[in-house]
Amino acid sequence: MTRGSEARQRLRGLWSFDGKYRILHLTWFAFFLSFVVWFNFAPFVNTIGQEFGLSKAQKVTIGLCNVALTVPARIFVGMALDRYGPRRVYSVILVYAAFPCMAFALSQTFTQLVVSRLALSVVGAGFVVGIRMVSEWFAPREVGMAEGVYGGWGNFGSAAAAFTLPVFAGVVGGDAGWRWAIGTTGVIALLYGIYYFRSVTDTPEGASYARPRRQGALEVTNRRAVHGLALLTVPLVAVLGVILWRVWLVDVISTPVLFVGLLVVAAFLSLQIATAYRVNRPAMEDSYPEADQYPFRTVAVLAVAYFCTFGSELAVVTMLPAFFGDTWGLGPAMAGVAASGFAFMNLAARPAGGILSDLLGSRRRTLRVLMVGLAAGYLGMALLGSAWPVPVAMLVTMGCSFFVQSGEGAVFAIVPLVKKRVSGQVAGIAGAYGNVGAIAFLTVFLFANPQVFFLVIAAAAAVGAIITRWLVEPANSFGAELMVDHDDAEAVEERLEVMPAG
Repeated sequence: MTRGSEARQRLRGLWSFDGKYRILHLTWFAFFLSFVVWFNFAPFVNTIGQEFGLSKAQKVTIGLCNVALTVPARIFVGMALDRYGPRRVYSVILVYAAFPCMAFALSQTFTQLVVSRLALSVVGAGFVVGIRMVSEWFAPREVGMAEGVYGGWGNFGSAAAAFTLPVFAGVVGGDAGWRWAIGTTGVIALLYGIYYFRSVTDTPEGASYARPRRQGALEVTNRRAVHGLALLTVPLVAVLGVILWRVWLVDVISTPVLFVGLLVVAAFLSLQIATAYRVNRPAMEDSYPEADQYPFRTVAVLAVAYFCTFGSELAVVTMLPAFFGDTWGLGPAMAGVAASGFAFMNLAARPAGGILSDLLGSRRRTLRVLMVGLAAGYLGMALLGSAWPVPVAMLVTMGCSFFVQSGEGAVFAIVPLVKKRVSGQVAGIAGAYGNVGAIAFLTVFLFANPQVFFLVIAAAAAVGAIITRWLVEPANSFGAELMVDHDDAEAVEERLEVMPAG
């Protein structure tokens, strides 16, 4: 079968609702709903600000609270996922989402808005769960396409919230329209969480679900990897300190509160690093057989790549409407339309990145090419100015967006193949680095104009492209059978040995 006919066959399969494609559709919709809930505040920022008399600093604080716990939540959700399975974890996240969502909709004070939004930030970790669910149902040779569809179509929940929730609030009418809209998303998430629990299984019939040997931190398999894990943990926790600093910068918290918060973050970082060494004591003793080891440097490269791709997406989506408005003098509505193409590319570009990774024969080379394209795309955006026609600027923006989203698809075409029994935690680390990237790039934007902002992202993408040379192509990256972990293979052999003859 040629690559073209194979791609067409997979695309036809997407229109079915049977077997593995049924699981894919149910799971991307779970991700879609989690993002609708996670982003249901953005369309009503000004409405809520007017009703509560919020200052700009207070609105910024709520926005920061919306992402504050997402980074650590992705790590812990990844651990829970590897231990309990995606069916249970996704269902719990969706059901949980209803409670802080309703609390936010019923809030009467700024404090209640902040606390409920902080609780809602955990829902942003739902993305990690589907990565492992999809990889359990699709063979390595087609996992890129499946993960791309999952990520691209599910990620569109953020754009769907922006377009549909204001309309729903307008239909409901009155000052409470935003409350009804936000509260309804929580109820829908709860109902779908129950339905998802009853409708899916973690693996196809007859397949076993591989679990990590040790809990508490990502299980790595050699001494150097333990040190690497400790280093990779630092930005994941330090970003909480950056958020505290950002909140302090707009005078929402006092200097003593900032210092106390930073001490708590430092203590948490020390605890996480100590846990990584404790959990991975066997790796420090080099007790893993060679057949069970995996290259941790691949995890680090994927984390950096997602830092550049998804991190830049979140940052650019946040500033792009204002960029079009300020540069070309567009009104809010037209600026929003001009900027919307960046998010709309998710529907096609992220699956395209996964499909390219499946079909081009080398997942590492595919990622490198897309990272180079990403750097070029942001260089192009840095050249944009008022002398450019708006339609041409939109085309440049959408071209850059293609490499952003397809790069994300290429990253998660590799993530679930690194080591099956810890793939949830690998996805959690890579996904968390996407959020770290967003906060880092938006922090740069505080002190730089848009052109410098785009150039910084282009430079980061160039670094990401260079370090892909250290990424190790996972074994059996294009296998036609479902991926089996080393421990799975041993368990199957043990079961065969004890089966009665005949």
